[in-house]
Amino acid sequence: MFIIYGGLFFSLFIRIFTIQATGEVNGHQLEARAAALYEKEAVLTADRGKILDRNGSVIAEDTLSYRLIAVVSPKATTKKDDPQHVVDLEKTAKVLSEHIAMEESDIYVILKEGVSKERWQVEFGSAGRSISHEVMNAIKKEDLPGIVFASDTNRYYPNGPFASHLIGFALKEEQKDGSFKTVGKMGLEYIYDKELQGENGSVHYESDLFGYLLPNSEKMVQPAKDGDDIYLTLDKTIQNFLEEAMTDVYKDYNPESMVAIVADPKTGEILAMSQRPTFDPDTRGGLDSWTNEVIESAIEPGSTMKTFTLATAIETGKWKPNAQYQSGSYTILDRTIRDHNQVGWGKISYLEGFQRSSNTAMANLLEDIGNETLIDYFKKFGFGKKTDIGLPNEASGTLLTNYPVNYVTTSYGQGSTATPIQLVQAMTAIANDGKMMQPYVIDKIVDSNTGKVIQEEKSKVKGEPISKETAKQVREVLASTVTAEAGTAKRFAIEGYEVAGKTGTAWIADTDGSGYLTGKNNYLYSFLGMAPADDPQLIVYVAVKRPKLKLTEAGSEPVAKVFTSVMENSLKYLNINPEDAVEVQTESMGNYVGNDAEKVQTALTNEGLTPIIIGEGGKITDQYPKEGLSIPKGSLIFLKTDGAITLPSFDNWSLRNVLVYKQMSGLRIEVAGEGFVTSQSVSPNTVIADDSPIVIQLKTPEEVYSAKEEKTEEGEDLPQD
Repeated sequence: MFIIYGGLFFSLFIRIFTIQATGEVNGHQLEARAAALYEKEAVLTADRGKILDRNGSVIAEDTLSYRLIAVVSPKATTKKDDPQHVVDLEKTAKVLSEHIAMEESDIYVILKEGVSKERWQVEFGSAGRSISHEVMNAIKKEDLPGIVFASDTNRYYPNGPFASHLIGFALKEEQKDGSFKTVGKMGLEYIYDKELQGENGSVHYESDLFGYLLPNSEKMVQPAKDGDDIYLTLDKTIQNFLEEAMTDVYKDYNPESMVAIVADPKTGEILAMSQRPTFDPDTRGGLDSWTNEVIESAIEPGSTMKTFTLATAIETGKWKPNAQYQSGSYTILDRTIRDHNQVGWGKISYLEGFQRSSNTAMANLLEDIGNETLIDYFKKFGFGKKTDIGLPNEASGTLLTNYPVNYVTTSYGQGSTATPIQLVQAMTAIANDGKMMQPYVIDKIVDSNTGKVIQEEKSKVKGEPISKETAKQVREVLASTVTAEAGTAKRFAIEGYEVAGKTGTAWIADTDGSGYLTGKNNYLYSFLGMAPADDPQLIVYVAVKRPKLKLTEAGSEPVAKVFTSVMENSLKYLNINPEDAVEVQTESMGNYVGNDAEKVQTALTNEGLTPIIIGEGGKITDQYPKEGLSIPKGSLIFLKTDGAITLPSFDNWSLRNVLVYKQMSGLRIEVAGEGFVTSQSVSPNTVIADDSPIVIQLKTPEEVYSAKEEKTEEGEDLPQD
C-alpha cells in the first residue's frame, strides 16, 4: 500500500510540476483557457457624426432608440407568480406584430426556435431595432412577460424631406460578426461615410463566471471616437422656404419633375437645393430615383442660355441693342429656326428681341459673334465640363458643334446640354462682376471629440469670363425682361426688389428618339434669376418639367410661384432691405472688449439698443456685432463675459439672434421651428449649472395667427360683452 500510494503521490507531483513548467494541459494553454473564462470585453459604440447646416442646426444625427429583446429561457424566472420569460409564445407574437414591422408567424418562429435551442434570449433583426420611445412605451403597456428593451441609436432626420437627394440616408446593417453598424447608403451620408463613422472603443476587464468584476482586477478602457461632424453651406431656413414652395407647386401642377437651387453669388455657397419627386430619409417613403438631378442630369436648358450669348456679344463688342433685325424666322442651309410664336413681331430691336426671348435674335447675333467665339466663351462660363462641386456622378453636359445648325440652336439653349449646377455657376459671373465662383456644399468638417476643424472649404474663383462692365450691362438687360412691357419675365417681379433674370421654355426630346414632344404641357419651364439686380445677393434657379397647366395658364406660372416665394422670403430673412424701405436710424458699433459690462450696458441702453450680457458680468471678452457695423435702433447687442450664465427671456427673438446667443454662450440649445421664439423649456433668469438641453420653440407669424384663429373658432379669446 505504501508503494502504491507513494507512486500515485510521485506521479501527481510530476504532473503538477510539468503543468507549472509548461503551462499546458492536454495541449491546451491554461492561461488562454483562464482568459477565455474570466476576461471580458465590452464594446463602447461610437456615435455617427452629425450633418448640420451652416448655422449648426441639425440635419442628420444619431438619436436614442431601443432594441427589442425577448427572454425565452425559463431559468430567468425565479418566482412562479412573477414570470421573467416569455410564457405564451402565440400571444406574444400576436401582440408584438401589432407594434413592429414583422409578421406574427415570423415572430412566433423566432420565439419557438429560441425555446427549442435553449437560448437565453432572442431578437428580431432590423424590425426589432431602432424602436422609438413611443413604440417602446406602447409595447410596455401590453405587459408581456419576458419582453425587455436595450438602449440603441437610430439615424434621425428631424426635418423630413429636406434636400433629401443631397443628404441621402444611412441605415443599420448587420455585419458578419452579428453586430449592427450604421452605414451611409446614399448622398452625403454615403460619400462621407468614413468620416461620419467614427471608431468603436472597448472595455477589457476580468470577471467571475457570473460576469461580476473581480476584486483588484485591472480594467482597461479604450474610449470610442465619435464620427466627425459635417457642416454644410445649406441654410436651414432658406431650404425650408424652398421645400415649402416646391411642395405647393408640385401638389398643384403635378409635374413630371422639378429642380431648384439657391446660391450665394459672392461665394459660390449653395444655400438650398431640392427636387421633386423627393422622399423622407427616415422612412425612405417616396424614394423612386437615387439621382440628384441638380448634379447628375444634363438638360437642354432652353432660353436661360441666352443670358450667356448676350454676355458674349457684349464682351466682344457685338451687342447693339437698338439695331434692328427681322424676327419670326431664320434659315441656315436646309433648316429654319422660328420664334416661339412662329411668326415673330416684325422688325424689332435686339433689346426688344431679347426681352421677348426671340430665338431669331440670337441666331442673327451669332453671325456677328462667330461660331467658334461663342463656343469659346461658353467654355469659359464652364459649360461642357464638370463644376467639381465635390459630389459623385456629376454630369458635364455637351456643347454640340457637329453641324452649322448646332451653333445656332446652342445660342438659344437647344441641342447642347447643361446641368442646373452649371447654369448657377455661370450665373455667378454675371452677378459677381465677372468673377465666376465654384459652387460647393461642404462648409467644414469638425472633429466632434476635440472641436478641431479638420477640413474647411474656401470660396474659389473659377474664372473671369467677362469684365465687370459687361456683367453690369447684362444685369441691366436681364432686369428689363422683368420690367419692360414686352418682357417675358414680368411674373417674376418682387415688390421692393429689382429682379434680373431670364425665362426658359425648352423642348423635351422624345424617349423614342423621334424628335421633340409637343403641346404646352410637354416643355421644361425654367427661370434663372438674381436679386437685387444692382448688387445680387442670391441666385435662384427653378425648373419645372411637364406641369399640368390649365387652358388659361402659362408655363412660367408654376416656376414663378417657387421663385418669387423663395427669393422674397430669403432676402427678407437675410435682412436685405427693399429698395423702397423707409430709412431707419442706426448706430455705429464700437469696440467694447475689455470694458466693464455694466457700464457698457447702461450706455447702449441709452442709445436705444438692447444689450444682452452672457456671463456674470465684469470685463467683456467678446461682442456681437463686431466693431464698425451699423446697427438699427432696438437691435440686440451680445456682450460675453466670464462666469455662470443666467438665461434671458428669448420671447420674440428671431432665429438668427438665438443662433448667435447659442454660439457665444456655448449652451446646449436645441431650436425647434422657424420664425420667432414663442416658448423656452427653461425659465428666464435661471442660472445654468449643467449641460441639460434647452429647447427653444419658434413659430412663423402665419402659424401664430392660425393658432389664434382656431382658438377664436372654438369660442376662446372672444371679446367680452
